[in-house]
Amino acid sequence: MSHDPVELVPYDPQWPQAFRRIRDRLLVLLPQALSIDHIGSTSISGMTAKPLIDIDIVLPSLGHIEAATDVLLAEGYEPRGNRYDDEVWAFLSRGLVPRERVYLCPAGNGTHRNRLAFRDHLIAHPEAAAEYAALKRRLAGEFRMDGDGYTAHKREFVDAIVARALADDR
Repeated sequence: MSHDPVELVPYDPQWPQAFRRIRDRLLVLLPQALSIDHIGSTSISGMTAKPLIDIDIVLPSLGHIEAATDVLLAEGYEPRGNRYDDEVWAFLSRGLVPRERVYLCPAGNGTHRNRLAFRDHLIAHPEAAAEYAALKRRLAGEFRMDGDGYTAHKREFVDAIVARALADDR
């Protein structure tokens, strides 16, 4: 369980620029990456967010994860384990501002697909984005010292948006 307080900040217009800088650095480190995507709340203009740039790195296959992990560890990222039972490995930057949470996953990964669907749906539907921001603010107050509780209680909203977004794509 994470004991860092849940800290939400207003949207920072510097975030997209920070992401591009990070992506450029990661592409040099991991030239095998098929894509490096800005995900999470900092990728949605105007969204209240934790001051943390979330990034998905899609690799050609599961076989590429180990070597990419070694590169991230050598760069000082802390391993945060395999998440979501879906072949997604999380890493957190140390001492960088803004902080970076980087995820490695193989091509065709379901969690990655869902994250892009969620991001793109909220960008296209400002009313859904406003609803999500309000939910996050309420939960941050309720679960201030319980990051896992905060994340768990967002799940239902996130899942509903993902289902709607994927249905719209058909």
